Amino acid sequence: MSPHGKSASVLRFDGFELDLRSRELRKNGVKLRLQGQPIQVLAALLHRSGDLVTRDELRKHLWPSDTFVDFDHSLHNAIARIREVLGDSASTPRYIETLPRRGYRFIGSVEEELPSEEALEADPSAQNSPTRRAHKAGRLRAAMAIATLTLVAAGFALWLPRRTSAALPLRSIAVLPLENLSGDASQEFFVDGMTDELITDLAKVSSLRVISRTSVMRYKGTKKRLPEIARELNVDGIIEGSVVRSGGRVRITAQLLHGPTDRHLWAETYDRDLGDVLKLQSEVAEAIAGQVRAQLTPEQQARLHSARPVNPEAYEAYLRGRFYLTTEFSKAQTLLKVQHYFQEAVAKDPGFALAYSGLADTYAYLAFFHQMEPKQAYQNAEQAIHRALELDQGIAEVHDTLGLLSWRYEHDFTAAEREFDQAIALDPSYSCAHEDHSEYLGQMGRRAEAIAELTRSKELDPGPSSAITESGAYYQLRDFEGLVEASRKGLASNPDEWLEHYYLGIGYESTGKPIEAISEYQRAVEMSDGDQDPTAALAYAYAVMGKRSEAESILRDLEEKGKHAYVSPYLIATIYAGLGEKDKVFELLEKAYDERDLDMSWHLQSDVRLNSVRSDPRFRALSRRFRLGAETAS
Repeated sequence: MSPHGKSASVLRFDGFELDLRSRELRKNGVKLRLQGQPIQVLAALLHRSGDLVTRDELRKHLWPSDTFVDFDHSLHNAIARIREVLGDSASTPRYIETLPRRGYRFIGSVEEELPSEEALEADPSAQNSPTRRAHKAGRLRAAMAIATLTLVAAGFALWLPRRTSAALPLRSIAVLPLENLSGDASQEFFVDGMTDELITDLAKVSSLRVISRTSVMRYKGTKKRLPEIARELNVDGIIEGSVVRSGGRVRITAQLLHGPTDRHLWAETYDRDLGDVLKLQSEVAEAIAGQVRAQLTPEQQARLHSARPVNPEAYEAYLRGRFYLTTEFSKAQTLLKVQHYFQEAVAKDPGFALAYSGLADTYAYLAFFHQMEPKQAYQNAEQAIHRALELDQGIAEVHDTLGLLSWRYEHDFTAAEREFDQAIALDPSYSCAHEDHSEYLGQMGRRAEAIAELTRSKELDPGPSSAITESGAYYQLRDFEGLVEASRKGLASNPDEWLEHYYLGIGYESTGKPIEAISEYQRAVEMSDGDQDPTAALAYAYAVMGKRSEAESILRDLEEKGKHAYVSPYLIATIYAGLGEKDKVFELLEKAYDERDLDMSWHLQSDVRLNSVRSDPRFRALSRRFRLGAETAS
């Protein structure tokens, strides 16, 4: 590129600047999310500030005659998007004035930064360009604007849509984090929740691969260009948009772009009462599905049309709970906060099925992370699930949670398989269901199926968060070399995740590296504020390394804690296994079995800490009762 090509003009107004070289709009140096046709329209209006730019002029310059689009609809949406980003209003405009049936006029003051004389002189090929001649001759700005507008239109020609989106059937989509244009930073949780719910609705469309929330959230505030994001996520389509919440109203503006080429395909704005927000999300999802020519089954159409009104306060509490559950699910104090928000949601709106679903998830996690006794957690979760299914049998996450509880609490593997399959049928892009199913299949010894589900979950969730599930699947498969590799990969992208340190410790211990295992367990204990899993693992590692006093000290602490809080008898049994006290091991394993200890259901088949007792007839009998079979003995 020539020096002149690198020195394209910049248009400035009221703290904003439009860089025509990079096709970026900034305010006070911060890049704003405006792309595609809206930024082209803004450029045209800025070049002609103070003058009427007719609809016909915009059509000729920016929508060539062979571009098959609904011009009126596209121009309306482009102007609406510009106003939204600029904080402008059609009724009391500061920047863009509408002249009914004629066109638009930019009424602000605009400054133009032209290529420098030195840059022009350095590029002989630019000597006779329209910009060079205008610069030397000092032509009037209006004359220059015509030439520049032509250049802008030509420059954008490579990425203008030459057909409607119907000519570009998309098979995969990523919904980038919606932008908060409410002018209130405290509403970020609400906007992130809207992103999450739009992803959830789109994921119900079986003919689309929809990237999970955890993978797209890392692009919040990113300056990466869309083709780069599309390449990293391996998707065809990108959804961008914004949310404005004002009083009891919410407005979503969404636009669909062809990711690899950054071509604008579709845009629309939706404005509803907050109580109709679920219906609004379903309308957006259905419109997007139609634009990408996704095939909706009658059942999928019915689910998208089934959204009911929701109490706004209940919805806000639900979004707060969901935000914390998806970002900090492994932290005990966070789970108690999440429980409070979901309980508030169902109290304010007893007919809100999604809130009951979130509450069921929370009770399951409270049991998984030892904050609630399994029986009580199961009863609470079962009640929430029953109520959610009474209200709506089509929520995939309800069936996924039911699959987890059928597997890990009830030990009903037939029911677990059925529920995981149902969750995936309802929501084919629900990565959590594929992840949980993968771990379940691994415990069942069905390696090929487990790896296939793991691969599918990674396609839907290619970000760092998927590494935890990969570690869990390899653990269940007793593939400890694979576990070490997966955990290292997870820590490379997220070094503060204690679960990955814990899994890496298991991998090291299981492959004959006890010193390295102790180091990882110590990190996991510290990062998790003393979760029982890494604490017990550390005690076992101390015991087998001959550090009996350190192991017994941890054992005494856990047994003392068990007098006033729930402590897993299974995990205590593993410490006694390290200390060589077999009778005590089986006493505690029987207790764990009777109490439906969730650690037992997770670890029993794969746990190397029990290798010293697997040949014991008592273990074989327990294993058969647990429906894992005698083949688990080694």
